[in-house]
Amino acid sequence: MTEIVTRTEVGRRGFLKAAGGAGAGLMLGAALPFAAARTAAAAGPAAFNPFVRIAPDGAITVVVKHLDKGQGVLTGLSTLVAEELDADWSDVAAEFAPADVTKYANLHFGAQGTGGSTAIANSWLQYRQAGAAAKEMLKAAAAREWGVPAGEITAEKSRLRHPSGNAASYGEMADAAAAMPVPEAPTLKTPEQFTLIGSEEIRRVDSVAKTSGAARYTIDVKRPGMLTAVIARPERFGAAVKNFDDAAARAVPGVVDVVAVPRGVAVVGKNTWAAIQGRDALTVEWDETRAETRGSEEVLADYRALLDTPGTPVRVAGDAAGTLDGTAQVLQADYEFPFLAHAPMEPLNAVAEIRADGVEVWTGSQLQTLDQATAAAIAGFEPARATVNTLLAGGSFGRRATPDADMVAEAVTTAKAIGGGVPVKVQWTREDDIRGGRYRPIYVHRLTAGLDENGGIVAWQHRIVGQSILRGTPFEQVLVKDGIDSTSVEGADNLPYAIPNLQVDLHTTESAVPVLWWRSVGATHTAYAVETFIDQLAEAAGADPVDFRLALLGAHPRHAGVLTLAADKAGWGQALPDGVYRGVAVHESFSSYVAQVADVRLRDDGSFKVERVVCAIDCGIAVNPDQVRAQMEGGIGYGLGAALRNAVTLDAGRVDQSNFHDYEPIRMADMPDIEVHIVKSAEAPTGVGEPGTPVVAPAVSNALYRATGKRIRRLPIGDQVGTA
Repeated sequence: MTEIVTRTEVGRRGFLKAAGGAGAGLMLGAALPFAAARTAAAAGPAAFNPFVRIAPDGAITVVVKHLDKGQGVLTGLSTLVAEELDADWSDVAAEFAPADVTKYANLHFGAQGTGGSTAIANSWLQYRQAGAAAKEMLKAAAAREWGVPAGEITAEKSRLRHPSGNAASYGEMADAAAAMPVPEAPTLKTPEQFTLIGSEEIRRVDSVAKTSGAARYTIDVKRPGMLTAVIARPERFGAAVKNFDDAAARAVPGVVDVVAVPRGVAVVGKNTWAAIQGRDALTVEWDETRAETRGSEEVLADYRALLDTPGTPVRVAGDAAGTLDGTAQVLQADYEFPFLAHAPMEPLNAVAEIRADGVEVWTGSQLQTLDQATAAAIAGFEPARATVNTLLAGGSFGRRATPDADMVAEAVTTAKAIGGGVPVKVQWTREDDIRGGRYRPIYVHRLTAGLDENGGIVAWQHRIVGQSILRGTPFEQVLVKDGIDSTSVEGADNLPYAIPNLQVDLHTTESAVPVLWWRSVGATHTAYAVETFIDQLAEAAGADPVDFRLALLGAHPRHAGVLTLAADKAGWGQALPDGVYRGVAVHESFSSYVAQVADVRLRDDGSFKVERVVCAIDCGIAVNPDQVRAQMEGGIGYGLGAALRNAVTLDAGRVDQSNFHDYEPIRMADMPDIEVHIVKSAEAPTGVGEPGTPVVAPAVSNALYRATGKRIRRLPIGDQVGTA
């Protein structure tokens, strides 16, 4: 079943009329160039991947190869097509593409999937080419029908016109256009010609569906005869089922089966509540031979010990250690960061149905290629016989992009274990999610720097200790080089500040706790360590924090640009109200540059409130400026919640937290006023889903230092703040 999202009345138009082929309208294959040097492999429509469909009634459907988990990619990619197509925005809808890596690969990493804030960046030319090619085909069809040169035909708001008076809608010309050759290098607009890209008037294509309740998430899926399963998993990571007694579970009304699966024991019921009650009645004995049994403080103690020994070199310039011996001042700081859960609003889930001819899956699929391959392998089919229906996801923050397709694997293995032929939804509870691992890893850092007599940084050492999220996964071969997990050190190995003697090294640790990328990945900890330490060095040098940074960013004008913009818009250097203190931070992640200035009010009782955050971002061309602002606002809220109070802690290997009462998301009362300023740019778009998150914590921490005189070197901040 194809999912369609439109900003007009849901279901009002026959969006699937084009699915049967050219006779029902125009279906444009768009395996078009990502770069100017690449050309399409063949000239006919059948040789191209379907990104654009135009139905006879004028409905334009953009087929979106990425998951929309709230970040707005359905709207963003539709905007790219609509711009070059000169479409009327009210005609545009979007649907998710099927799983097919040969047609819908992410051009940045070669598999179909969404991650690394790449959705718009990797599709920038591809989707524009698709729209431009469709427009040229429409013009060519009209030119043949009207007997006029195609160059004399104009296109605007889904209509074709010629000075002779001939005119037609895109829908009226769609059938004829489907027979035209696909141009190999359609002409693209220049930025000066954009009317939709960069527009403040574009509304999200999914707004009506979401606000009317018509939008479907996996939690909404109901298949004929569907059963629901929950899985009993071990309390300690790395443990495995030794044996279990299911008699009491099977006695629960509505429970239809209890089966062992690789990740635990699945209790299958006629509904979710029956399955949960059955799991509560289940007795499982676990083999904890390979389980993680340390508590968080024990893990941190082991990590701290590693700070005293050299790690694997990551980046070396000059002689940092030798230079430190002769500097006027040497400063050092250690930082500690906890496990963090993703905690998406929609708990994890997937539906699987195994039939004689294949397997079908419904889920908010973030890595369709991996989900498809995993489902097929478990069910015993070739990948082509595994269908993955991508649905809207109620958040992810990295959690749905697991290298072992855990949600899909659980659904398919459970469906297989009960004999197949019946659709099964595996549903996680909130407790399953918070206690289920795949956390942002624990990290500790040590930074050491030397200042000369003039306050200049002449030496910098940065040691990082933490668990690799890539080791042992399919991504290791690409993203781990010479033993260095690139995600552990990003933001440290590409330090933008001009320091002549610099050394970064890494200790990679081992644990049975499963870890994963978390919104902004390595920058979640490196940005904090670097930007709070830079503030400390600025103070030691007797320099203004903004001026100190700018003096070191001469070779990085985009860093300097957002820093200057944020400082100017925040009124940096101006007098502040009594009790209000200000901090700043700047960081690059996912090729976007973000600076933030945070205003913090210290209350009489020693507590504080982040009142205002001024954010500047340089993300190249802002395809949907309102969505860029929304992502900065959401990223700031997400990062602030983690900075203030989020932590997953272990007690003898068992997770302490279980739900939103003890892993509390940010509340409305915590949210500051946020201003977002977007640097005007002609550069290609870069990521916006993640870069807003890592900058807020150091900006707030730097403000709190000015308020209290205390350096916060362990997150979350919690109750560490009080008057000095």
